[in-house]
Amino acid sequence: MNPRPAQPVIDTHVLLRDGDKLLLSRRGGPYGYGRWHMPSGKLDRGETLSGGAARELWEETGVEVEPGHLRLVQVVHHRQSEGVERIGFFFEATDWEGEPVNREPEKCLGLRWFSVYELPDDVIECPKEGLLGYLEGSGGLVEHGW
Repeated sequence: MNPRPAQPVIDTHVLLRDGDKLLLSRRGGPYGYGRWHMPSGKLDRGETLSGGAARELWEETGVEVEPGHLRLVQVVHHRQSEGVERIGFFFEATDWEGEPVNREPEKCLGLRWFSVYELPDDVIECPKEGLLGYLEGSGGLVEHGW
């Protein structure tokens, strides 16, 4: 009998925009070190998706957003490797307060605003799929890596 596979990791990602500028974070942890992604993190047990996204944005950048001001724009079901699957929920912050600062320098090499027309080439795969789906309006679901 095969052991039951691990459950997918559930991630929340926040697209923080200022006009045509999008805030990206440069990874400082082992997964994706030195590559770009949106402020994001794993959902905690007992937490709503929008609540987890708002919490992660605050913890990483100091930017405050009410969960009701997060609009779900994309879902990505990503096969990261043979044993690891992720389901990423991508939210656009429609109203937010604060100036982004790197509040987790042990995990983040820096924050930077990029034009949505000139994004970096080295965005981590799962966030990249969510970002492209959002920008291209290709529908609400991307299945990647299967």
